[in-house]
Amino acid sequence: MKVTVERAQLLKSLGHVHRVVERRNTIPILGNVLVRAENAKLSLKATDLDLEVTETLPAETATAGSTTVPAHMFYDIVRKLPDGSQIVLEADGDRAVLAIRAGRSRFTLQTLPENDFPDLAAGDMSHSFSLAAKDVKRLIDRTQFAISTEETRYYLNGIYLHAAGTAKAATLRGVATDGHRLAQLDLVQPRGAEGMPGVIVPRKTVGEVQRLIEDTEAEMTIELSQAKIRFTIGNVVLTSKLIDGTFPDYGRVIPQNNDKELVVDKKDFENAVDRVSTISSERGRAVKLSLSAGKLVLSVTNPDSGSATEELEVEYAADALDIGFNSRYLLDIAAQIEGDVATLRLADPGSPTLVQDRDDKSALYVLMPMRV
Repeated sequence: MKVTVERAQLLKSLGHVHRVVERRNTIPILGNVLVRAENAKLSLKATDLDLEVTETLPAETATAGSTTVPAHMFYDIVRKLPDGSQIVLEADGDRAVLAIRAGRSRFTLQTLPENDFPDLAAGDMSHSFSLAAKDVKRLIDRTQFAISTEETRYYLNGIYLHAAGTAKAATLRGVATDGHRLAQLDLVQPRGAEGMPGVIVPRKTVGEVQRLIEDTEAEMTIELSQAKIRFTIGNVVLTSKLIDGTFPDYGRVIPQNNDKELVVDKKDFENAVDRVSTISSERGRAVKLSLSAGKLVLSVTNPDSGSATEELEVEYAADALDIGFNSRYLLDIAAQIEGDVATLRLADPGSPTLVQDRDDKSALYVLMPMRV
């Protein structure tokens, strides 16, 4: 194999691909990236057996061929080479090394045979549809924070993607929950998503897809089956296994009859929660919301360090109510509200609260209260 490629393009592609490779691997080949040159193209592929990313970039191919080299070391070498340089990659079939040349720099890397490299064969995909990359990014941005990190409830370790809504207003819905809070976002259902199976996209895959979206004007193609999902954007293809489990019936925890409505300026509320929570303990993090007509008092009491209160003018006309929340969770949800005004629908101190953007109902958030 002998191929010449432009540094900036190789660096960008390796940047996308090498992230999938785990730093510590018991199987040596999984620490490598597969490099294949053919038909004036260089393709790079990396996998961790659950997730596979392939990217193709233009190159001058003198001799076609393929090999595998340590992913992180290859990335570091290319990153440190001078900007604007042309990089020549050359592998000799007899010796298990890849030579990397650019200007006066020369490196050789140990290789492993390409035949050992695993292929995450996707099989047939039952559904395929396209979405604007900005919509996919918005769906991930608005729900990702609520993904559970608890390994025992593995079926919550991802975003549940499924067809929802009514026949008149069919949606593609993403839901994430960790048991304390829930995030849900609806997009207009794209053609091809009708009747798709509900799938749980793993946390690592979600993070990689989010990072791959650099041009929000691009289109993204999503193909899926019961066991796999594939995202294609530009010359990058990401294939992933899905979480094999049943997502809980989240509809049961979304409150329907919360009759107390609190309308707040999102920025003022976020800043006030942030200020009073400075006092809260790492373990407790509880902030108390005391509601009365037109007024909200936020307070935190920490027996070890002191107390804090702050008062806000709000729209609230229901009965007085005291309710506590984890301040970190409140801030996470406030950060997701895209407009200037947030609406909180409350019932009582022990029931979940519904939070939405006043002017955009496509996203909703549910937060469980804390005892204060």
